[in-house]
Amino acid sequence: EARPKQPKNNLGTWFSGIAASVQQVASKKSEEARVAREAKVAGKVWDAEKKEWVLYSIDEEWKELESKVVEDASSNNGAGVDGTGKTEGERKVKDREYYDLLGVSTDANDSTIKKAYYKKARLCHPDKNPGDEEANTKFQALGQAYAVLSNPQSRAAYDRDGKSESGNAEAVENFDPFVFFNVMFGSTLVEPYIGELWIANTADSMMKDGGAMGGIDESLPEEERHRIMMEKMKVMQEADELKQKKRQVKCAMNIRARVQPYIDGKEDSNTFVAGCQEEAFKIALGAYGEVYLIAMGYALEVCAEEYLGFAATPLGIGGHWARTRQNTSAFGTNMKLLGAGIKAASAGTRAMVEAENMKKNMEEGEDLTASKAAGMTEALDDTLPAFLEFAWAINKRDIQSTIKAVCKKVFNDASIVDKEQRLKRAEAVKILGREFLAVGKISQKVKPGGGKMDTDDIKARLEVATRHTMAKAQGQEVSEDDPEEQIRMAKQMSMDAKNESADLREEEEAEERRVPM
Repeated sequence: EARPKQPKNNLGTWFSGIAASVQQVASKKSEEARVAREAKVAGKVWDAEKKEWVLYSIDEEWKELESKVVEDASSNNGAGVDGTGKTEGERKVKDREYYDLLGVSTDANDSTIKKAYYKKARLCHPDKNPGDEEANTKFQALGQAYAVLSNPQSRAAYDRDGKSESGNAEAVENFDPFVFFNVMFGSTLVEPYIGELWIANTADSMMKDGGAMGGIDESLPEEERHRIMMEKMKVMQEADELKQKKRQVKCAMNIRARVQPYIDGKEDSNTFVAGCQEEAFKIALGAYGEVYLIAMGYALEVCAEEYLGFAATPLGIGGHWARTRQNTSAFGTNMKLLGAGIKAASAGTRAMVEAENMKKNMEEGEDLTASKAAGMTEALDDTLPAFLEFAWAINKRDIQSTIKAVCKKVFNDASIVDKEQRLKRAEAVKILGREFLAVGKISQKVKPGGGKMDTDDIKARLEVATRHTMAKAQGQEVSEDDPEEQIRMAKQMSMDAKNESADLREEEEAEERRVPM
């Protein structure tokens, strides 16, 4: 009689398969760890996009970004998306007089417009046609056309709205947010380290072409308008990301150059420290200098400590500690930003309520006396410190995140492969940050009010920042040294006006007391 077949040991086979898989995964992880160690020793970093270990180069990234800018400019000089939904053929614009005057298409790129202007302007230049009023008039008209079409903002406004009725309107279109915020926040001296502030970049993006909604033909179906808006938003986002990358790489190049003499041995430790201190004191003399120094100094120092900690301390303990400090600081900055935002919103709401009450009283026939007008002005003025605090909370977070990205590029830059030299570069950045932070704290203590500005200071700075920017928008030459002196004069004038207003209110109150009940 045949014996029954024994079942196969499926359980044993299953366990063998699991063991083999685990061993395979473990071997793979071990190999990846080995490759990572060797790559780090060679000074390489992990490229998430390429998914490989590479020697990172600041200079190479800058070249890539520059070529990207050229490519984008070339692609954007075509018809593109123009707010009318058309993507082929000549763009539809509100008025084409300036284009016709230069003899170019509405799709002409910057180079074509420039060549056309110089070609026509040479023919009717006043020096070539002395006493010819007609030629002079045409020359001025060509200059006006070129001034509008050569500027992306004024060209977009002209395409959308046609010729403005006044020069002031065109000046508003040429309003440069970078000039305004440089005067407002005094960021010129620190620009090599932090670039142009995010708040200025955002304002610039929103002003160009009227933002995502600007220039869209309202007669188009809603679905088509939405599609165009989404495309414009995508283009704006990509442009902002490219601008931020360029900002970070440029700052990395500046910091690398700043510490290079110390790395090369051209400056010893004492000389380098003295140079950092001297630069810090110059920054401290400017508007908000102590605020910049403290924000930049802390960020530079802690980023360097993190890199040095992971590279030079057992088990990277120093790096983990520095990273914890960095994360704690970032959390605190975010909380301050939230608090400042709430405070600014509350102040704005109170001012709006005051304005609505005054408007209602005037509609009911109540006279607007100088005393009441001054009271309303004071209510609006009281909101300025809250809004400035909110703007500075945004700036501080921007500085913090920018320097973090910049330092990573500096420390990983393959222009130095030797580990000891890289550590020396990080040590130099730490010294720079330490001295900036120390001078910033000293400056904060000695400045009146701890460096905080009152309402009169803020109003004066706003006034001069606006005036300075409008002057440049109108093509006037303005010295970079002018703003601070103008701000001091504007503050003095404001104080004089306030005193006169107080005297007037006293006279009104005295007059009211004399009037019989």
